[in-house]
Amino acid sequence: MISKTLFFDNLDELKSESAALKAFSPSLLIAFASASFFEQEQLYTTLKDVCPNMIGCSTAGEISGTRVLESCISICAIRFESNAQVKVYETHLADMQHSNDAGAALLSKIDKNGLKGIYLLAPGIDINGSALIEGLTENLPEGVSISGGLAGDNGSFEQTFVMHNHGVSTRSVVAVAFYGDQLSFEYSAHGGWRSFGPARSVSSAKANELFALDNKPALDIYKNYLGEYARDLPASGLLFPFEVLNEAGTPTGIIRTILGIDEEAKSLILAGEVNENQYLRLMHASTDDLISGALEAISPLSKTIKSGESQSLALVTSCIGRKLVMGDRVEEEIEEIGRRLPKNTSIAGFYSYGEVSPSSNTSHCELHNQTLTIMLLREKP
Repeated sequence: MISKTLFFDNLDELKSESAALKAFSPSLLIAFASASFFEQEQLYTTLKDVCPNMIGCSTAGEISGTRVLESCISICAIRFESNAQVKVYETHLADMQHSNDAGAALLSKIDKNGLKGIYLLAPGIDINGSALIEGLTENLPEGVSISGGLAGDNGSFEQTFVMHNHGVSTRSVVAVAFYGDQLSFEYSAHGGWRSFGPARSVSSAKANELFALDNKPALDIYKNYLGEYARDLPASGLLFPFEVLNEAGTPTGIIRTILGIDEEAKSLILAGEVNENQYLRLMHASTDDLISGALEAISPLSKTIKSGESQSLALVTSCIGRKLVMGDRVEEEIEEIGRRLPKNTSIAGFYSYGEVSPSSNTSHCELHNQTLTIMLLREKP
């Protein structure tokens, strides 16, 4: 496998390099870009001419190599050297309430014969990410995992975009299915956030809407904790996610971000589901905490490959909340990935509204928030 990562400041730059990209004969193109680029048909038509298999999404920041960009276009071009193949599948997500149905519908389209892995991109707004994953994984073949994330729009939470072989949409869910015995996938995810305050029982919740904690309105409790930050809700919710604990009060490793609020219902809209009788505890983080979390994410993967092996591709999905906390130091978490993986590893990805990944090679796929996730793809000689 040979992969290239490139970035462009505008569509004219991309178009001027499109002939060189086409000459590379990629098996798959992945595009991560600011939402404004997906509103222009030229992005789709240019990439479609380069490669028939193409996907992409709008972001809250683009990753290309060890750089974190804004208002740019990051392109990852992949060419397999064996008989490995990819197929792109797409389905429509009507609204948040039909997220599980969309996941199940997408899985029903995917050819499962010889399936090795899936890379998923989905809208970042009006979606129940955990329900989507539940529908997609319910009948997934054993040993097959999923990585990817929910699209962003640089923190505006107004409109996100997903691109696939047939165009660009605000309501599409797209999956790249990988086939070939030569392909191998490894996964890792870690956050770095710290919990504080008491653990409170989820006394009323439906899907990803949280109504009450300890039998009190969830929004009232949350605002009380946030103090002066409450006036900036829902945006400030990205800085104070919830740690999810099970019914026994033990941390599950799952973090849930607040994506919206309902003043009338005094509820919080979360990026994924929580269950009644679970417990939630507030979290916060410093830049150093999050960089340490990135180190935890890359550590198990960096031990599995050696410099002399064939090229690898690290597809990284990191949360916009991490980016907001780290500010000008945000590139440091991506630089740590580049520093610990062999030089023949390409890195690409985006900052998202939700991260999709197993926590490790032995765990099942979940929706994460405020987490850095990595899918390491290799093609054996």
